[in-house]
Amino acid sequence: QVQLVESGGGLVQPGGSLRLSCAASGSIFSIYAMGWYRQAPGKQRELVAATTSGGRTNYADSVKARFTISSDNVKNTVYLQMNSLKPEDTAVYYCNMKALAGDYWGQGTQVTVSS
Repeated sequence: QVQLVESGGGLVQPGGSLRLSCAASGSIFSIYAMGWYRQAPGKQRELVAATTSGGRTNYADSVKARFTISSDNVKNTVYLQMNSLKPEDTAVYYCNMKALAGDYWGQGTQVTVSS
């Protein structure tokens, strides 16, 4: 059974940085995209950043130039480096991996940006 295990969330002051990691605990074959989504209280889940197996990346306008997504396709791991964090970045962050066998989600990790 495949599980995505996230780490790296927490409480940070505005302007600070965090790095999220997400690793697949089992074997997932033919992953073609990895990404991070977030959901703030009372809001819908939204795409934050995504990367394809071909190396293309896509970012939400609100995080461009502040967040960077990267991946290790051998280890089936995806990262999200978050810099210059703002209070509006506060949310539960979920990693996602899309493969031929299906769509996989992590359990979510809380990121809170507050002074």
